[in-house]
Amino acid sequence: MEWESYPSDETLEMLRGIVTKYFNVYDASQQDGVIAFHVDIPSDEEILHEKFNILRQELKKYNFIPLIRKRAGEYLIFLVYHRKKKEKPIWINLLLLITTLATTTLSGALMFSDGSWQRMLAIKNISQGFIFFSFPLLSILGIHEMGHFYASKKHGVAASLPFFIPIPPNNMLPLGTMGAVISMREPIPDRKSLLDIGIAGPLAGFIVAIPVLIIGLYLSNPISSSSIPKGTPSLGPNLLILALIKIMFPHLPHGYTINLHPTAFAGWVGLNA
Repeated sequence: MEWESYPSDETLEMLRGIVTKYFNVYDASQQDGVIAFHVDIPSDEEILHEKFNILRQELKKYNFIPLIRKRAGEYLIFLVYHRKKKEKPIWINLLLLITTLATTTLSGALMFSDGSWQRMLAIKNISQGFIFFSFPLLSILGIHEMGHFYASKKHGVAASLPFFIPIPPNNMLPLGTMGAVISMREPIPDRKSLLDIGIAGPLAGFIVAIPVLIIGLYLSNPISSSSIPKGTPSLGPNLLILALIKIMFPHLPHGYTINLHPTAFAGWVGLNA
């Protein structure tokens, strides 16, 4: 179905008939290319969500996306025409992943070479940069975004696979990446879907970040605070990390702090992603 501005009366009646199969429609209006049906909704949220999802799948056949909203005490189902867009080829995702794998490995290698650009490309530093920094960091970021992706799929909302964002290793942002994102290919239809999709990513990433952080702290070592050069950047306070340090380093001498291993740094980044 093609529709540029307003549907014909015939199309409008057809759409009303579809919505009426699942909800009692007592009024309808249209403005700026959007159709609104005033409806009565079930009091049970599970029944509402089930009916709305079935409606959404049926309307997809006609390239319409329903959005349910509450306005001035009334519930309205808005129908938005959404022409399907051509999906970007998956090789773009793979190319960005490979590039980000390289930049994060180099960033990790720079950490293992104590910031020496000359020694960064040593095989040992490159391998350690991949194993102890790039792999755990990208695992957290990737699983975070896949949490969003699978939650979107569960709710029938089209979304892309993750796009990783590489940046060259540098002293200002020593990560080799600006993170990862997924692209939502259609509007999120209701609050429940929005909450589920929104929370799925951080929850999935958190589950992976915790063991990465614990392993990283196990590989870390105490150092005297006085031995840290002035101007050395430090991580912002994090109650979970402070609690884990208390547990894993119960006898940390006064005047000492923890020199975080790159894996612990990856875990810290994951907690804040």
